This record gives sequence, C-alpha cells and structure tokens, in this order.
Amino acid sequence: MDNKEKIFYVLQKYYGYSTLRRGQYEIINNILTGRDTFCLMPTGAGKSICYQIPALIFKGVTIVISPLISLMKDQVDNLIESGIKATYINSSKTMEQIKNILLEASMSEYKIIYIAPERLESNIFKNMIKDLEISQIAIDEAHCISQWGHDFRKSYLQISEFYKLLRNKPVISTFTATATKEVREDIIKLLRLDNPYIYVGDINRENLNLAVLRDIDKLEQVKDIIRDHEDQSGIVYCASQKEVDNLYYYLNDVGYSVGKYHGGLNDEEKEVFQEGFLFERFNVMVATNAFGMGIDKSNIRFIVHFTIPQNIEYYYQEIGRGGRDGEKCDCYLFYCESDIRRVEYIINKSSSIHTREVHLRKLQDIIDYCNFKECYRKYILNYFGNNRKLNYCNNCSNCLNDDELKDFTRECQMILSTVFRTREKYGISVLIDILKGFKGPKIIKDNLDRITTYGIMREYGSSLIKDLINSLLKEGYVDLKEGTYSMLKLNKRSYNILKNKEKVIFKILDKEDNILNKELFEALRNWRRERAFKENKKPYIIFSDATLIDICNVKPNNLEKLLEIRGVGEKKIQDYGEDLLRIIKIF
Repeated sequence: MDNKEKIFYVLQKYYGYSTLRRGQYEIINNILTGRDTFCLMPTGAGKSICYQIPALIFKGVTIVISPLISLMKDQVDNLIESGIKATYINSSKTMEQIKNILLEASMSEYKIIYIAPERLESNIFKNMIKDLEISQIAIDEAHCISQWGHDFRKSYLQISEFYKLLRNKPVISTFTATATKEVREDIIKLLRLDNPYIYVGDINRENLNLAVLRDIDKLEQVKDIIRDHEDQSGIVYCASQKEVDNLYYYLNDVGYSVGKYHGGLNDEEKEVFQEGFLFERFNVMVATNAFGMGIDKSNIRFIVHFTIPQNIEYYYQEIGRGGRDGEKCDCYLFYCESDIRRVEYIINKSSSIHTREVHLRKLQDIIDYCNFKECYRKYILNYFGNNRKLNYCNNCSNCLNDDELKDFTRECQMILSTVFRTREKYGISVLIDILKGFKGPKIIKDNLDRITTYGIMREYGSSLIKDLINSLLKEGYVDLKEGTYSMLKLNKRSYNILKNKEKVIFKILDKEDNILNKELFEALRNWRRERAFKENKKPYIIFSDATLIDICNVKPNNLEKLLEIRGVGEKKIQDYGEDLLRIIKIF
C-alpha cells in the first residue's frame, strides 16, 4: 500500500472517519515522508490525528511532548478505547513504573508515549529513553517554547537538546492553536526545525457562537445562561480565586449543581471537582483559566467569561475548549468597564517589568475587541494574521444583531454551480466537502478535487453553507432529487440564479436544531451515561455528541451501515454495535 492508502485505512479502522479535514492530509503526508512540520490549527480542528496516524504507520514509537497531565490521560484513554497501544509518563508515575513502560516500549508494546516536558530536564530519564527506536517527536502546545507567547515554559527549551542525543534524528512535528507570526518564527528557530513544512491553517472555529454582553447584571445573566443550557456542559471563567469561590457558593445557594477549580485547591480537591465534571456528575464548572488546558471533553456547549480575560490568546484558547466535537458552543464574554482596572491590577502584580508593557498592550487589544462594531470573528482572525474579507459570519452577536437582509447571490451561485458540475450525483454533505476543499476517498476516487469549484468556499463556515442550502430548498431555488433525502436537483430558478437573472436575498438567523429525533438522542445519551458509569469511563470517550447525533439522523439498521457513521471505528462496533442497533430498533 502507498501512503495515501495507509492513511485512509488507519483513519477508518481506528477513528471511524472516511474523510480528513482541510490540511490534515498534507500534514500527515509530509510527516510520513520524514519532513519536519510546523502546524497552526485551532483547538478542536484535529491536530492530534495529524501525528497519531503517522505514529501508527511508522515502525518505531512516537514521543508526544505535552504540558498537560490530564490531557495525556484523556488522550491515552481515547487511544486505548479505539484499539491503539499508548501510555504516558509524568509525575504520577513511579520510577519503577517508568522503567517498566520503557522496557515494554523497547519490545514494541506501545506506538505512542506521552511525556511531560519537565521529564527532559532529567539526565537520568533522557539516558533511559534515548535508546528507544523513536520515529517521531510530536510537540503539543508548541507556543510554550517562545518567550513571546502567552504561556512560556522553560522546560520546552530542552527539546532540541534531547533529540540531538538520539542515534537517528526522528521527524519533528509541532502543533499549536494560538501563535502570532512572531511566535511562529520563534518556535521554528528554537526547535531548529530542518526545512519544515509549514501549515498555517484557518483558525476560524465556525461552530463557536461569539457574544459580547455589555454592562449587564452578571449574576442574573449567568443564571439565565445556565438555565438556557439545561443538562448541557459549560465552563464559567473568572479572573481570580476569590471570584471563583464567590460565584461557586452563590450558584450552589440558588440551586445549581456546579463545581469549582483554581490554584488554591489542594490536589485531592482539584481531582474530585475535575473528575465530577468529566464524568458528568455535574454540568457546570466555575474556574480560573488554569482549568481546561488538559481537558479533552468534547461536548462543552457553553463558555462564559465572567470577567474580561487578559488577552485575545487566552480568550481564544479558552473558548476553543468548547464544541470540540464540531457541534455548536455558545461563548459569552461579559464586558464591564469596572473590570478592566481589576485585570490591570492582576497583570501589574504578576508580570515582570520587562513583560508588563507587552501584557498591557494585549489587554488593550481585547478591550478593542469588546468595543468592535463589526463582525467579532473578523477581528479575531485578523489579530492572528488570517486577514481575509469576512464581513458577516452569521454567528456572532454583532452579525446577528444586524436586521438587514443579505445578498447571498454569489455564494448560492457557487453552491448551484457545484451541483451542476457534479451532475446532481451527490448529497449535501459531499457538496459541502467539495466547496470547503476537504479530502476523502470519495473525493479522490471520483476526482472531485479537480472540478473548478473545489475549495471555492473554504473561507465560509460549513454551518453557513448548510444553512444556505436549506434556505435554497425552503424557498424553491433548488429541489431534492426524487427518492433521496439530500441529493439536489437544479430547477428553472436555479438556472436563473446561475445566469444572474435572479438575486438571492436571505436573512439567515434561526439556527435550526440538527437533531431529527430528540427522543432517540436522549435514549442514546442515557445509554452512554450508564455504560460509562459501569465501565468507569468518561461518557464522551465512548462516543461524542456529534457521533450520537449522526446515529440519530441516519438510524443505521445494521453493523455495516453503523460503521459508516463518522466516529465509529472497528473496536467501537465490537464493543457497542449491538447495543446501539437495539436502541435504534426501539425507535
């Protein structure tokens, strides 16, 4: 098999996916050819799969350097659940356990080992690990190596010294979600990457609904938000430990079941609250920004910043912890002028003289964001250097407060042109993949990446494209092909749009619920919760909400069709397939 066949075989077998998101194929392929790689992708965009797939194809072991202990455990649990041999080494392991792990690794027992960067400060550990056959070193949260980044970690500077000790230099792959141009260049220089393949992806998280709420009664507003997201997971971020404690006790007093997390808790208290949130014993966590860095929980549906964060990097990283499964997450930032002085005080107290000016400048950037009159998403993307002509995202409070109708003629021409060029042979999901420029076996097999409209809407969110298609159907601008539920057929009005004889004016505001059978969805969630409790697993590790929604909407009636659902791999079929079919049959 060539690399392409291997990539898609591993993707389907272990992850249950048939297509890769934009950029993933090129990143994976470059790593497999032995080329050092730098990758900037947003949280939740699938960075880990970019180094995990090469790890499974390479002969040796992949070392993943990550600063987040809880993320290591989550990632390893996920990999094991999918049938992949993986483990981790951090401060929770004894020296005897570490020796045994490395001995087993030398006998090919593991394909992936996660380690904390602090391990590399120990010469004893480096001497223990250097004789392994290491094919790849993957560096997560790579911005931590740069002093110009928002989260510098001195231990990251040991990485380049470590791989110089190895007999054969492995391929180095680096990943981050938040890095300005200055930080990107610093990472490549400090890690001494050799002619790296550089992928600067679209950091736009289209499923995050951005809202800035100004001069409000914050206590009443946060209660309303929690009430509106009943039985859904959310995080409320506060600026200080005291603010966390006060809000935690207030919400508990008024009848909400919430947890708390900050640096003032001892390790045992932190673990109790964190595990309670992950195992869904309660749904809302009130925390400082220390919480969530290592959380791979995929179904967080709302995030509240009770106080303005210190900078755009922190803000985007924190809201990036929501909706990691691709489903919607509502993000609320409370903006009050009186809070700014409190944040300035925190910066002045915790920063050195050398960095204080930089941090205060970054604070001004997020104040400007809160006062921005145009699309909030546009501001963030421009801040990180993703300059593009985005004036309307249909997914932030500034855009949604604009009551004007929008002219979507050009966008609809792109969609209808793709239907025409694919001869009306494909359903909505494949059309969106073509328009967004995604790659998969069907796209490659049918040469759909060669048509002129391939990737023409890569700057648009998938949800907006889907909304446009639904609106075209609703208004009669295009028809459904008879006997199908998603294949489009052009009609007279379609051709009028393509020939500029008719304009398309929409006001796309209402986000329709994409769960077609809520009773089935609740039954699957209850089954997942019970199974997770029985097996002492986190519910989202068994299946993400996005996968359960797809199961609800497709309702597969046999194991073969179930295997086609995104997120259902071979081991998941083996462990849970019959249970799922039994529940589906009831409905």
